[in-house]
Amino acid sequence: MPDDHAVANDLRRSDLARLTGCNLETIRYYENVGLMPDPPRTPTGHRRYGPAHVERLNFVKRARDLGFTIQEIRALLSLVDRGSHTCAEVEQLGRHHLDVVRSKIRDLQAIETLLARTIASCTGTDSPDCPLLDVLKGGQTEPEQADAASE
Repeated sequence: MPDDHAVANDLRRSDLARLTGCNLETIRYYENVGLMPDPPRTPTGHRRYGPAHVERLNFVKRARDLGFTIQEIRALLSLVDRGSHTCAEVEQLGRHHLDVVRSKIRDLQAIETLLARTIASCTGTDSPDCPLLDVLKGGQTEPEQADAASE
């Protein structure tokens, strides 16, 4: 991405937020953690943003939407800012993130299975005994274990 100070228009932070759909506090956070460069200031000290800031914030926002961490985004931006990145370098970061996403999907599927089985074993009666509460308390890991214990 080009030097963000070289192309400064007259956008305020609120304009940047409106153009990108990003919350003002989120923009401040991205500036504080170094994902967004400090914008140039007017002689009176007001921040002014330009098209490069809009482009970079959209990049960061889209990367967050895809689940990239702040550290992963920083690594991607570092490659882009360096100006001599290769697709292979970017692909390596992307593949690692895809592996993480797939692992999370497997974890969520296991959670879904456990919750579905547990909830299906709930009786829905006025009894205080509840398989879901047993699982949450750590007493049972599978509803079938509760059924086997009661036989």
